[in-house]
Amino acid sequence: MTDLTARLDQLPTPCLVLDEARMRRNVRRLAAQAQALGVTLRPHLKTAKSVEVARRVLTGGTGPATVSTLAEAETFAAAGVHDILYAVGIAPQKLPRVLALRDRGCDLVILVDSLTQARAVADAARAAGKPIPALIEIDSDGHRGGLSARDPDLIEIGRTLHDSGAGLRGVMTHAGESYGVSGRAAHAEFARRERDATVAAAEALRAAGLPCPVVNVGSTPTAHAAEDLSGVTELRAGVYMFFDLFMAGIGVCDIDDLALSVLATVIGHQPDRGWILIDAGWMAMSRDRGTATQAVDQGYGLVCDVRGRVYPDLIVKAANQEHGIIALRPGSSATLPDLPVGARLRILPNHACATGAQHASYHVIPDGPDGELLEWPRFGGW
Repeated sequence: MTDLTARLDQLPTPCLVLDEARMRRNVRRLAAQAQALGVTLRPHLKTAKSVEVARRVLTGGTGPATVSTLAEAETFAAAGVHDILYAVGIAPQKLPRVLALRDRGCDLVILVDSLTQARAVADAARAAGKPIPALIEIDSDGHRGGLSARDPDLIEIGRTLHDSGAGLRGVMTHAGESYGVSGRAAHAEFARRERDATVAAAEALRAAGLPCPVVNVGSTPTAHAAEDLSGVTELRAGVYMFFDLFMAGIGVCDIDDLALSVLATVIGHQPDRGWILIDAGWMAMSRDRGTATQAVDQGYGLVCDVRGRVYPDLIVKAANQEHGIIALRPGSSATLPDLPVGARLRILPNHACATGAQHASYHVIPDGPDGELLEWPRFGGW
C-alpha cells in the first residue's frame, strides 16, 4: 500500500474524501444507542445518496431505510433495499411513482399531514386496487409540517387512510428545532418532546379504533441524546454517518468524528492579507454557512492537512465559485502555516448533505491498514 499522502496526491481536486473507519465508528455508535433504547433504527440516506454507503449502514444492506426524494427510493429499491420510508409530505402527482415502486416489491411508505393529501392517497389506492400505506406527520416542536396530537383532523386523516384500504401505518415526527440548541441535555429535552407527541397521537388513533403499529421519531441530535423511547418503535437519523461542523458545533459529535472532507490544492497567496488561495470554492463546499450563528464560526470549512489533522484556527473565510480563501480565524494568535502552491489540504464541511450534493462520487480511505483508495458513486435528483 502506498502512503496515504501519496494516494491522495493522485486525485484531481477539488474532490470528496470519505474516511470509512470514521463512518463505520459513527454507524456503530448510533446502532448501539438504538439497541439500548429498544427501538429499530431506520437510517436516513439523504446525506449519503450512495448505494455503497447504504450497504454499510443498513441492516443486511436491505433496510429499513428513510429517504427524502423518490429518486433516492427508486435507486435504493433497485439495489435491493425493500423497506423504505419517504419522509417528505406527499404531492398527489407523485403517487404513480409510489405505486410503481410498490409494484416492484418495495414496501414504500409515504407521509401525510392533511386531509387533502389523505384523500388523494385514498383515491389513488382505490383506483389502483392496491394499498399505499402512510404515516401521519406529527408536529412536536413547531419546526415545519405536521399536526398536533390533539388536532381533530388526526383521527379523520387516519380513518380516511384506513377505511379506503390505502393503509394507516402509524405516526412520525422530526424535531428540527433541536438543531437550534446545544448540548446533550437540551437535545434530550427535544427527544422527550418527540416521544410525548408521537405516543399521544398513537394513543389517540388507537382509542378511535384505528391501527398505529409504527411510532417513528428522530433527528441526529435527538437520536443521540434520547434517554427513554417508551412507546416508540423506530428511530431516524441521517447526517450521523458522516457528521459535520454544524453537528460538532451543537455538541452532538467531536471534530475527529467528521468522516467527510473536500480535498483541495493551494493555487496562490496574498501575503499582505494573510490569505492562502485554494481551488475549492462554494461549488465544491456549497454556500452553507450554518456555523455562522454558532459560538465558533467555521467560515466555509475548517482546514486540515492532507492526513486530516486540523490546523489551529485555519478556516476557509470566504469563497467564490471556484476559489476558496483560507485565513486565520479573526482574533486568533495562531501562526499561518507555510503552504506552498501545489500543497494538498482537506476541508471539513459545515453541512455534509450540502457539500456532498456538489460531488458525483466519494474517494474512500478504506477501513483497515491495507488497500488502495476506493471510489463510490453518489447520485442526486428528485
